Amino acid sequence: MTPTLRAAITAVGGYVPETKLTNFDLEKMVDTNDEWIKSRTGISERRILREPGKASSDMATEAILEIIRKKNLDPLEIDCIICATVTPDMPFPSTANLIGDKVGAKNAFGFDLGAACSGFLFALTTGASFIETGRYKKVIVVGVDKMSSIIDYTDRTTCIIFGDGAGAVLLEPSTDGLGFQDSILRSDGSGAKYLYLKAGGSLKPASIETVMAKEHFAFQDGQPVFKFAVKGMADVSAELMEKHKLTGDDIAWLVPHQANLRIIDATANRMGLTMEKVMINIQKYGNTTAATIPLCLWDWEKQLNKGDNLILAAFGGGFTWGASWIKWAY
Repeated sequence: MTPTLRAAITAVGGYVPETKLTNFDLEKMVDTNDEWIKSRTGISERRILREPGKASSDMATEAILEIIRKKNLDPLEIDCIICATVTPDMPFPSTANLIGDKVGAKNAFGFDLGAACSGFLFALTTGASFIETGRYKKVIVVGVDKMSSIIDYTDRTTCIIFGDGAGAVLLEPSTDGLGFQDSILRSDGSGAKYLYLKAGGSLKPASIETVMAKEHFAFQDGQPVFKFAVKGMADVSAELMEKHKLTGDDIAWLVPHQANLRIIDATANRMGLTMEKVMINIQKYGNTTAATIPLCLWDWEKQLNKGDNLILAAFGGGFTWGASWIKWAY
């Protein structure tokens, strides 16, 4: 009997910019304060890419170069780069193409995938499919966002939440039962009006009027987003566990999208997990959108053991949401 071919994460890389934007810095910029921000989001500081001429591709490149060093990997062996982002360097060419050039992956094809904060999960599932078919041997999945490029720092509803960063994983074939097991992914476009970027696309191209109206900044209607996110992330995580008859005791770690500490708490409770089993780094990075989940894996890499069951869960604008089950492979 031929063993099942699975996609295993065999290396993790991450990058966050050096510049820190603390809650106390924000107190000087908008009408807010440290206690208010921490009590509602769990965030104390976030990282901001301030260097002139630097973009999402530069952060993603750093994360992937870490993987290349760790694995002593020849970039020419990389088959595919999937970049999850809502802040591409430019509308085209794809950020994945620019990353491939910067890391020397001359034999790889690449493309961008946009699913907001769920982007990494959507890209991970896509990358795993390429491995599971046997078509490709080495697929890089990177989640990266320079959210500071689309945030209005006079809008206290959004500027306190988001930060910049990148996280990447290398997927390779595995036949020992470890690696990617399953995903449940969802999307509902009727939620677009609650969290979106109004201008800059084909519906409303850039103009003097859109710039003056600040329509190139992210808009969020916080209450509906919070309500949908709590239900979406918690429900889909529980659904995935029920599908595979997993209990809280079976799960080593919940790896949640770092949007809001209260959303993370609700998801863990629904899954029957204590907070000791939940990866949380929102306090130091904020919400880095597509980068939050791989940055958690990066931060916790040394605490992960071969065979650990991980549930990855996310909710993003649009709306998009989902959960993935992986068995850690190293």
